[in-house]
Order: sequence, then C-alpha cells, then structure tokens
Amino acid sequence: MLKDSDSGQATGRQAYPVALRSIRPGLFGAAGVSAILNILMLTGSIYMLQVYDRVLASGSVPTLVGLFTVVVILYGFMATYDAARARMLSRCGLRLDAELGAAGFRAVLGAPTGVDAQQPLRDIETMRGFFSGPVVGTLCDLPFVPLYLGVLFMVHPWLGWLTIGGAVIAAVLAWVSQKLAGQGQTGLAERQLTEAAARQAETVLAMGMTEALSQRWRALRDRALARGQIGQERVEMLAAISRTFRLFLQSAILTLGAYLVIMGDMSGGMIIAASILSGRALGPIDQIIGQWKALARAREAHQRLMQATNLFTTNPASELELPSLRGEIRLNRVTRLAPARRGAEAVKILQDISFELAPGDAMAVLGPSGAGKSTLARLLVGAQHPDSGDVRLDGATRDQWDAARLGSSIGYLPQRVEMLPGSIRDNIARFNAAVTDDAVIEAANQVGIHDMILSLPDGYGTLLGTPEAATVLSGGQMQRLGLARALCGKPALVVLDEPNASLDKVGDAALNVAISSLRKAGSTVVVMTHRPSVLSEVNKLLYLKNGKVALFGPKDEIIARAMQGQPKVAPTVAELSSAQTVLHHPKRADIRITRKVDPTSDKVQWRIGA
Repeated sequence: MLKDSDSGQATGRQAYPVALRSIRPGLFGAAGVSAILNILMLTGSIYMLQVYDRVLASGSVPTLVGLFTVVVILYGFMATYDAARARMLSRCGLRLDAELGAAGFRAVLGAPTGVDAQQPLRDIETMRGFFSGPVVGTLCDLPFVPLYLGVLFMVHPWLGWLTIGGAVIAAVLAWVSQKLAGQGQTGLAERQLTEAAARQAETVLAMGMTEALSQRWRALRDRALARGQIGQERVEMLAAISRTFRLFLQSAILTLGAYLVIMGDMSGGMIIAASILSGRALGPIDQIIGQWKALARAREAHQRLMQATNLFTTNPASELELPSLRGEIRLNRVTRLAPARRGAEAVKILQDISFELAPGDAMAVLGPSGAGKSTLARLLVGAQHPDSGDVRLDGATRDQWDAARLGSSIGYLPQRVEMLPGSIRDNIARFNAAVTDDAVIEAANQVGIHDMILSLPDGYGTLLGTPEAATVLSGGQMQRLGLARALCGKPALVVLDEPNASLDKVGDAALNVAISSLRKAGSTVVVMTHRPSVLSEVNKLLYLKNGKVALFGPKDEIIARAMQGQPKVAPTVAELSSAQTVLHHPKRADIRITRKVDPTSDKVQWRIGA
C-alpha cells in the first residue's frame, strides 16, 4: 500500500493511476473505432479516382449513380463511427472526473500551508477536457498517417516524399513558434502583486499604499507587455509563414501530380486523389500542432497528478470497523516540523510531545505565542500529521479509522472561525443530512446562541458565506456558532483553539458550562487558551514552551507543586480581592503561577505563564 509523504502512514491507493486504469477499456475502444474510421476516410480519394478514370472515360451514368450510392452509405458509417468515438472519449473524461473528484477535493482540504490547494482540482479538470476534447481523437488518428503515406507512395513515390518533407517543415515551424510563445509569458510577478494586494485591500487603502502599489504594478505590467509583445510578433510572423506554407504545399502536390500526368506516370484522376490523401496525411499533424498548448498543459497536469502524494482513494485498510471513539488520547514523542525553505534547516514547531488523556478529562494547553499550541490542536484532530512519533485515539493510529466515522466523533474549533456557504443549520450540522433538528438546537442551546439565531430574519435558515447572504455576524457570534458546530452530536473528542478569544462574559460563562457538560458526558476536551477563565473547568494542565512540554499533569498537583516553599498565610477575602500572589515553580525558575481573586465573585483564578 502507498504511504502518505506527510504522515508516513499508509493511506490507501493513489487515485490517479487507479482512475486511468478504469478508462483504459474506453480508450482501447476509441482506438479500435479510429482504425475503422481512418479506413473509411479513404472513401473520398477512391471515389474521385473512379469518377475521373472510369466514369468520365466511359460516360456511364449508371456507374456514377452506383458509385455515389456506395459513397453515401460509407459516409453514413463514417459519421456514425465518428460520433461513437467522440462519445466514448467524452465518457472517458467524465469517468476520470468522477473517479478523481472526491480524492481531489480531499487533497484540497489536506493541502499543507504554502501549497496551491486547488491545483489538483484544476489538473483533474485539465485531464477531463483533454480526454473529452479533440486532442485524443487526433492522437488516435496519428498512427494511421503511414497508411495514407503508403497509398501516396503507391500512387507515386515523389508524391509521398513531397508530403513527408512538407510535414517535417510544418512541424519545425510549429515547434519554433511554441518555443517563442513560451518565452513571451512573463506576467507572473504582476499577477502575484495583484492577488496579494486584493487580499490585503483594507490595509492598502487604510495606509495610503494605493498609489505606490499602482506604480509598482504599472512597471511590472509594462515590462511584461514589452517582453510579451516581442515574442508575440515573432509568433505572428511564423504563424503567417506556416499558414502560407500549408497552402503552398497543396499547390505543390497538384503541380507535381500534373507534371507526372504529363510525363505519363499516372492518370488525371490520381491528381485529385493524391491531393485528398496528402490532406489526410497532413491533417492529424496540423491538428496536433494547433492543439500543442492543450497537449502541453495535459502533459504537465498528468505529471503533477502522477507525483501527487496527497491524492488517494478511500483507505482500503479499514477492513475491521473499530468501535465508536471513546476519547482516549495518547501522544508518543510527537515532533512536527515547519515547512523548510530551500537550503535552510527544518524548524521544529513541536518536539517530543508525550501525554495521555482519558475519557472525561479536560486539559488546558497554555504557553506563550509561538509555543505550538495551534499546531498541537491540528495534530489532535488530524488536520496535520506528525513528522515523527504517533498520535493514537483509543489506541489506534488515525489511518486505522474510517475518516468519515472518526470525524463525526471529533469536534474542532480553529482560531479563525469561518462558515461554509450554506444555512446556519447546515453549518452547525456539518452539512450532514442525518443530523436531526433536535441535535442542532441542542448544540446551539449548549453555547447559548439559540435565541440569537431565532432573532435573525430567517432563523436557522439564514444563509452564511454566500454573495446572497445579507446577515453579518460579529466575531463573538461567529465564534459561538463555530463552537456549536464543534459540539453538535456530542463528539467524544473536542479540541478548542482559543475558544474565548472573541467572547464576552456571557459567552465565557456559556463556554465553561459547555466544557463541564462535555466532561460529565464522558467526552475528552482539550482547550488551547491564554485566558484563565476556563481553568476552573479543567482537571489537567499542559504548558508548552519553545515547542516542548514544560509542565503536564493534574491541575491541582501542578498548582500544589508550585506552592511548595511559599509562606502559608490565611489572608482575608478583602486582602485577596486586591492582592495578586505570584508563585514560582520549584524546579523551573522561568515559569510562574499567578493566583488572583476576582473581587466580584470571590473566585480564585490561576494563571500559568513565563
């Protein structure tokens, strides 16, 4: 079985070769039809030869009618076979798209940062158009060019050599033209600047960068146009020469044919037949030259798809269906590397991370910015894979689970929450038609947004993420909506990355209630946070620093260890409400635990930080 280059684990068969094998019968069928079709293509030249050499010489009308009747029947067969081949090839393209579409979409979702995520889908579309378009039909005709050349050599060798020489010259002109056309494509820098400026339009407008960027764009544009125009003019000149040469070649064949008739080496009917045969011999070559760009794009797409390491079919390894996820997590010396720049050493985002959580545990992950908290969240939910070590859920690695079944048992709230195009109900239900309305409403109630949703014009049917969507939600509302999506269906594992970053006090309280109810239901909860409000609901703490585990264990035990050696005093509530006690970790001087009392609720808050 193949291995995923990112995870190092078996993920299934590579989808593209499998899809190519599935359309082989159709391609072989199209090639067989092409053989019949190309034999029928000789109808016109043979008919003209018979008309000039037999009918006109004998003056027999019945012979003319009989020949014409045969020609009508043969052309009818030709049209039928031509249509059959076109349909077979279009069905091949359609099947290729059907076989690869789901794998391509999964590859888009799993693409690493810095990679053009939609390239696999564009390549699949290119290959579908290649098989459905005229190029493959022309390639099927190409092997029969020697047939027409052979007939021309039978008519007279000089005609055959003239046709071959003309084909070579036409091919050379086309090759030079394509090379020059490729040199003229220099607008990449301009497009990159345009796309980057569009993504950061607010910053550009707010900081008065419009004029400066416009000048930079104009300079890049002028440079691209100048280089492109030089190449275009050369291409136009060669294209004119090529078109003129093809017309000249037809006249040259007629002239040579006439000379051979005068010399008595062939009959007059053979002149017309030779002209038709040379046209058929040069036709596929001319068409290939005309479709050269499409052929080059298809070749590049084919190479990328063959080398794709994230384009796989559904994993066939899951022969045994594992029980429903309970929520047991075990990380064993997990290391994750940042994408390495060329010539630079890979940076470790996370290094040798190991810990275990049991169902019902709730762990807060703390640490400074850049410590690797979000990367750890992505590893836990399978959005990224470790470069070494393994992440096990209920003792099994991720590739042993059915992806769809496992995903329904996981809830994930990323730092940046966005809704997919669809209704609020669709988004909370994760676009799963099997999720009931009761489950959607329960998830909304769990985070306290049911009434807010009902207050919207279309309630749960309100559209989000589409041009037609008129409703704009605040950052806090969007985050709570994302939290409802994560909790829908009571997943066994819930990973929340900065869930209270945009929440007010009401939202913060709803989050704590949700974490408490998840623990009571037996779910495992992991919360990446900078704010201490969620610490009251967790039973374990993990502190990351420089991508390594600095502290891990039960919350009370870590706090108790940190308090060792501190003076034991019993301050009054009034003193605690205005005081903030800093406790240093006995073995790590760079880590401190802050103990503070909220004067409004008399609740003790703990905060761990450097």
